Amino acid sequence: MPKKIHTSIPSHYPVCVHRDCPLAHSCLRRNAYLALTQKQECMQVVNPERCIQGEGCQYFRTNTLVIYAKGFLNFQKKMTQEQYQKFLDILQSKFGRNPYFERRNGKTLLTPDEQAMILETLRLVGIKDEYRFDSYIESFDWNA
Repeated sequence: MPKKIHTSIPSHYPVCVHRDCPLAHSCLRRNAYLALTQKQECMQVVNPERCIQGEGCQYFRTNTLVIYAKGFLNFQKKMTQEQYQKFLDILQSKFGRNPYFERRNGKTLLTPDEQAMILETLRLVGIKDEYRFDSYIESFDWNA
């Protein structure tokens, strides 16, 4: 079980109790269950009667770490005003005004799909250089 899982489990995250499932070793819900049994008296459990053990389980979530980006304040410094305005307009139309700024400032982590979309938007506004986000962190995808 990954060590990081102990410190990042969201409250009320549904866990799985099926120890004999062939996917148990790589299931985030099962790993969360094992971690929570060490520190909590009560937890939210996926109904064991609704789980299909193995391939096809709708509750399976991989315990693979995901690389999230945090912020892209440095992008604006490298663009012309015209490029930045196009970049801003495109991304605000996708995220909305406040969610755009939360992502830009690093308050909301960027998923790999959002990172790809933002990098593609750079290309759409004429940026040919490789840009890196302000920072990166590894975490589990608790929202999948």
